[in-house]
Amino acid sequence: MFISKQIELGGRILSIETGKLAKQASGSVLARYGDTVVLCVAVAEDSPKEGQDFFPLQVEFREKSAAVGKIPGSFFKRESRPSEKEILSARLIDRPIRPLFPEDFMCDTQIICTVYSSDQENDADVIAAVGASAALMISDIPFEGPVGEVRVGRINGEFVINPTHSQLKESEMDMVVGGTEDSIVMVEGDAMELSESVILEALKFAHDHIKLLCRMQKEFASELNIVKREVVPAELNKELVEEVRNIVSGPISEIHRSNVTKEERSRRYKELFESTVALLAEKYPEQEKTVAKVFEEIQYYDMRKMILDENRRLDGRKTNEIRPISCEVGVLPRNHGSALFTRGETQSLTSMTLGTKMDQQILDGLLPEPSKRFMLHYNFPPFSTGETGRYGSIGRREIGHGHLAERSIEAMLPSMDDFPYTIRVVSDILESNGSSSMATVCAGSLALMDGGVKIKRPVAGIAMGLIKEGDRVAILSDILGNEDFLGDMDFKVAGTSEGITGLQMDIKIKGVSFEIMEKALEQAREGRMHILAKMAEAISEPRENISPYAPHLYTMTIPVDMIGAVIGPGGKNIRHIIEESGAEINIEDDGTVVIAAVSKEAAGKAQSMIARITEVPEVGKIYTGKVVRTTEFGAFVEILPGKEGLLHISQISKDRIRKVEDVLKRGDTVTVMLTEIDKETGKFSLSRKVLLDDKNKTENTKNPRR
Repeated sequence: MFISKQIELGGRILSIETGKLAKQASGSVLARYGDTVVLCVAVAEDSPKEGQDFFPLQVEFREKSAAVGKIPGSFFKRESRPSEKEILSARLIDRPIRPLFPEDFMCDTQIICTVYSSDQENDADVIAAVGASAALMISDIPFEGPVGEVRVGRINGEFVINPTHSQLKESEMDMVVGGTEDSIVMVEGDAMELSESVILEALKFAHDHIKLLCRMQKEFASELNIVKREVVPAELNKELVEEVRNIVSGPISEIHRSNVTKEERSRRYKELFESTVALLAEKYPEQEKTVAKVFEEIQYYDMRKMILDENRRLDGRKTNEIRPISCEVGVLPRNHGSALFTRGETQSLTSMTLGTKMDQQILDGLLPEPSKRFMLHYNFPPFSTGETGRYGSIGRREIGHGHLAERSIEAMLPSMDDFPYTIRVVSDILESNGSSSMATVCAGSLALMDGGVKIKRPVAGIAMGLIKEGDRVAILSDILGNEDFLGDMDFKVAGTSEGITGLQMDIKIKGVSFEIMEKALEQAREGRMHILAKMAEAISEPRENISPYAPHLYTMTIPVDMIGAVIGPGGKNIRHIIEESGAEINIEDDGTVVIAAVSKEAAGKAQSMIARITEVPEVGKIYTGKVVRTTEFGAFVEILPGKEGLLHISQISKDRIRKVEDVLKRGDTVTVMLTEIDKETGKFSLSRKVLLDDKNKTENTKNPRR
């Protein structure tokens, strides 16, 4: 049965349809916005795997090169592993949808969104999120949706819904918001130092449009007779549950109020759990998973009760307190910039590297962005949490955290005109117990200042949490890992002393009001100011100079018509200059030459070689060059790179010579004067004899070239 619905959003039509494509999937929707078209399918296995005790949800977002009329650039000429953009888009779909599946639903579930057409103006990520939600709505998969998702921009003080790629270049913010009809559930974005009140208004503006998208999906699904699968909650042995409660409730309460480190708390949890399993093993054999579930439930309720009733957290802090902070800069001797940021039991060692335009990352996606000059990479090795695990490959979480930190800092970087460097920041998390991504923001800002990057203002980040039971609410500043896992919200806010530059929010429950968000934003601002003050104690402004180990940039200008001569056939000349001088060279279309070299000597040598190629020969000047070939009537001498002149046999010596080779051979170095430039042909006439006739010529010739 073919069904189609559409809605006007931002002056364009967003449509969803089903019944034509991928009909064997549990749910299939084709979503279109402008000329961007995404096929979204949802499929779930009929039953969970035996012993499955978690929800295995996989969300994929893939772009087809044909969507913009391109052939993939890889060796195999086909799409390969997902790009960073595809992974980030998949996360934007996953995060608002994941909390809306029933707790006891354990069947393997896949959501696959494929971009088949792109107009390169309307980003497919938010369109795919709407399509994925609609596909779940018309499937038999249990889902407590629908979910709507929009992008919000702000141009000239006015909010814009789903701004185009061109509009985003003028926008003060780029924020993706996902939610249900009742509340916001996900936020991801960056801003140009906007106030908390503006951010809150943007969220309200987004939610007004999200409601429309949710209603459209409900109407869409209502036209099909959808019967959702019944999810039967797992039955637990009530006697076993009660015995576990009696054994562990007291000790867990004691652990929570002991103000111990994460490592010590984990050790006590483990010992208590293992002793409980051993104690009950004979009476309740092979019930370890049940014991674990009850154990976690008791942790959950006791921690929340302690925070709400006693205003006390796991490490003894009050709800608005920040853990102890220490900041160091210049900790790595040969790096271009480095910093160590430690907040409680979370630690980031961050380095900064400066490169040239040639080091920019080349982007090969559907959107028309050719390159990227600022990169922030985030690494989360397993030892940071005291564990072993897969090492080497980068996971989706690491890409997401690095991207959030990158966009939080990027707005504060100097422009390419003011600071013509490519910049790479690498954050290695050495310890983790609560928001390592926000520690990365702080450490990244410190490393940039240590490296002499003239950022407009330092940036700091903080992670906020929420505990909500009915009308009772506690907003937590600088949350611990356990508070994130057992809490109701993870709200990360980054910014400067002037305003917000980046934010990310995931809400696990329904009914978080804008009033709660407003309080969380204000409490985050207070925490951010505290962190910025601590950072200023280590370094308050960028260093005057960049590292002596960084490439220094020197600029010169050459005539546009000489660019080809400097590059040479097949790049021969430019490669020779780079090899001889050791400098890196980049030539712009307007004739600007940027030379990057660690030493002034290398830069000077490159400048000199380029100057010789681009120099305009002058009559009366003396040049020293090499004989490139000889003929019966004279020798051809290269007086400047690529510029040859004829030294006639009569101009070689004061005395009459019979053969050129009697005096000069190929490869000889000879000093000559440029005596004439033919006006019609541009050919150069040279003389050696004139220098021999008048020894004073050399002294009277200004700036002889050597």
